[in-house]
Amino acid sequence: MTDLLPTARSGPALLIKGAPAEDTAHTGPAVARGTRRRLGPGRAVPFGRLIGPVLLVALWWAASASGHLDPRILSGPGSVLSTAADLVSTGRLQDNVLISLQRAGLGLLFGVTAGVVLAVTAGLSRSGEYLLDGPLQIKRAIPSLAMLPLLILWLGIGEQMKVTVIALGVAVNMYINTYASLTSIDSRYVELAEGLDLGRAQFLRKVVVPGSLSGFFVGLRLGVTSSWLGLIVVEQINATSGIGYMMFQAQQYAQSDVIIVGLVAYGIFGFASDAGVRAIERKVLSWRRTLAG
Repeated sequence: MTDLLPTARSGPALLIKGAPAEDTAHTGPAVARGTRRRLGPGRAVPFGRLIGPVLLVALWWAASASGHLDPRILSGPGSVLSTAADLVSTGRLQDNVLISLQRAGLGLLFGVTAGVVLAVTAGLSRSGEYLLDGPLQIKRAIPSLAMLPLLILWLGIGEQMKVTVIALGVAVNMYINTYASLTSIDSRYVELAEGLDLGRAQFLRKVVVPGSLSGFFVGLRLGVTSSWLGLIVVEQINATSGIGYMMFQAQQYAQSDVIIVGLVAYGIFGFASDAGVRAIERKVLSWRRTLAG
């Protein structure tokens, strides 16, 4: 152990003006000023995340226009736009979208609230951890969709069951990520808070909340995605309204253009909600410097 000290002390010397240059034969080639290699992803481009979807739509349009895409299998963008305009003019699309947004929003609200409360209870209390973490880890291994038969038996096939399925998927994602972020807070900050004699409220505000925000936002992004995934499924099970119901009806009549309209609506809402969470995260965590920019 002590024989490592001379090596540690003989590290790279400070470059002082007027000091003689050291022999670089043993330290490797010097890196010229201004030629440092960039290892990061580079500077962010405004609205750069739209490039991928735009290219995908352009490829779809080109394949349809060139005749390489059979309209009986997948309708072209022109047909989909025309169908969307018809659905909007009749009010059918707006009515179904509003109902779907209501279901997803309620499931997200209940799921986020439950997940955060459970994570804080398990992360800040040993008794809470022992009581809650095991069952929630078991629930994580059981897909929410696998519980559909039981939830239908308990709650029926109405809105309560649909919102519950969405909320369960959101709550698990929120719990896992928020709990992991809470338990990874450096114990030295807790000791410092105890040394400063902070109260419980001050401890939560000054230590717990800043330390767990990164995990919270990861869970929120996954929860938003989970809410849309759950919505797609529950709206095709004995539903009488919603985007999924509209798509299920179109499947029976082989209306691929209506199905694509529904998929595009799901995709737009999912992409927009994820972008919104990203924007809030960048604003709240503006003090961080990460590769995301």
